[in-house]
Amino acid sequence: MILEAAVLNVRSGETAAFEQAFAEAQAILSSMDGYISHELQRCLETPGKYLLLVEWRSLEDHTVGFRQSAGYLEWKRLLHHFYDPFPTVEHFETVLQGLRC
Repeated sequence: MILEAAVLNVRSGETAAFEQAFAEAQAILSSMDGYISHELQRCLETPGKYLLLVEWRSLEDHTVGFRQSAGYLEWKRLLHHFYDPFPTVEHFETVLQGLRC
């Protein structure tokens, strides 16, 4: 499993519209081959800052399967105009994992 992590900085005054657009866009994400799960977190300390975490079966499921799909074009249309600056996306693999209580 690969974890995609992106810090999303949404333009001032556009957070409600962003969250509404993301609610629509998440259906695109969850329909992709290799998709496992996702969550969108809102930062408590910094208004307009979000953390997007997406679990993929493999790196290529995200970088090729999703990013080269027709769904990605719609994802971009719905979401990319909200970001300033444009987010950096990084991928992580598990090294150690604790148990959830």
